[in-house]
Amino acid sequence: MAHRRKLLNYANGIMGDRARAEDVVQEAWLRFDAAVVAQSPDEPVGYLYRIVRNLALDGCRRQAREERHLVSGTEAGIEDMAEDRPSPEAETLARDDMRVMLAAMAELPERTRRALEMHRFTGCKLKDIADNLGISVGAAHALVIDGLEHCRARLHRPS
Repeated sequence: MAHRRKLLNYANGIMGDRARAEDVVQEAWLRFDAAVVAQSPDEPVGYLYRIVRNLALDGCRRQAREERHLVSGTEAGIEDMAEDRPSPEAETLARDDMRVMLAAMAELPERTRRALEMHRFTGCKLKDIADNLGISVGAAHALVIDGLEHCRARLHRPS
């Protein structure tokens, strides 16, 4: 709490939006609090500033990406949407790739498949996957990597 105002000003300086900066500081505190439980950092204030900086930069990147992808309701926007649409050939290739991926995932052992689905489809962190499967974080990482390698190999094999 003693550093909250300074952290807020720091995040606001990066983001240029006080409301978003407040969200970043709150998220940083939650992450910091969880990290301190696991291990005590040597310089806690510096560590907290680093978390705020990283979250603020991520937020700026995300906002820039979202702004680039916003499409206006103008005629030019509609034309851009039509140009962004994949060709029928590309859609067919994508469907074929999806079938290969689903078949490859079905070939995986249950734990590997679940770990890969949790990581890639639901965005779970390795720690959450490890907790869910009752394994170590390293083992969860290995399962995800094994699953990805298996799927990549199936996707790129000659027809």
